[in-house]
Amino acid sequence: MQGWRRWVIGAIVVAALLGIVLHMGELENYLTLLRQSQPSWLLAAVLLQLSTYVSLALGWREVLRAGDGRQFALKPLIRIAFSKLFADQALPTAGMGGNVLLVDQLTAAGATRGTAMAVLLISIRAYYAAYLLLALACLFLLWLHGQATALMAGVVTTFILVALAIPALALWLRRRGSKPLPPAIERIHPIAQLLQTMAEAPASLVADRALLLRVTAFNALVFAADIATLFACLRGLGQDVGISTAFIAFTLASIVVTLGPIPLGLGTFEATSTSTLHLLGVPIEAALSATLLLRFLTLWFPLVPGFIQMHRITRPHRVKRAGGDKAGGA
Repeated sequence: MQGWRRWVIGAIVVAALLGIVLHMGELENYLTLLRQSQPSWLLAAVLLQLSTYVSLALGWREVLRAGDGRQFALKPLIRIAFSKLFADQALPTAGMGGNVLLVDQLTAAGATRGTAMAVLLISIRAYYAAYLLLALACLFLLWLHGQATALMAGVVTTFILVALAIPALALWLRRRGSKPLPPAIERIHPIAQLLQTMAEAPASLVADRALLLRVTAFNALVFAADIATLFACLRGLGQDVGISTAFIAFTLASIVVTLGPIPLGLGTFEATSTSTLHLLGVPIEAALSATLLLRFLTLWFPLVPGFIQMHRITRPHRVKRAGGDKAGGA
């Protein structure tokens, strides 16, 4: 593993540990909420969150199979999904750390470098395609509930423009990656190498619309599971609400986080989700509690398996280095 990659992984682990220490008080509040919720609904929420990693892995496997012509085992891909989320949460640099790890781990799992990069590019496009459909459906549901105010419609419309722009930017960066980079970017080695590697993604794979549609479907399943998780949290706290209420609250909160400058949307997601749920008839205490439960399951719950996977990534390097030291000493 190259030196800069070890630094990326080290920074991710340190940031995650620091985040845990700084938020110990929040963890205690989360545990209190867990004890107050109905076990059956809580179990359903946990299973729904686990399904999100399976959906991500299935989407990646579609691209890997199309690119390299062979079937990849699902279990290692699920572990990679945990580690990517861990990296994105611990060190939120626009997903850069997680993207670097994704490409490296897929390559280590046997994928060619070009196909691994195609997984990243297609996943970005599929994610925003599913997100765009989610935003449009949210706007329609707001209209049905009589809550499609000018502010909400403006926020959703702004996001729609972003959702169209980011995949276009990813494709432009792929074409730009084969050309010389500006000196300022060349000095940032992880970003420079990622941009250069983008050019290795096979054009036929990136342009495969049927493949993009399949991966978009798997990303839509991830969003559906997150919405259903919020619904399960609300029901677990005794709130008799419809799935559309959870749909609107989750989508608007996610959009605000995407458009906002705060990493991970800490505070903004909670405020938007809670206020939207309350606007749709959920008592403020239950709205806040359900939102906090959701955040625990989506942010804190994956940290343990993600940390274990990060340890596995670094272990081969440590073993190899230790072996080399012994040989040198002999």
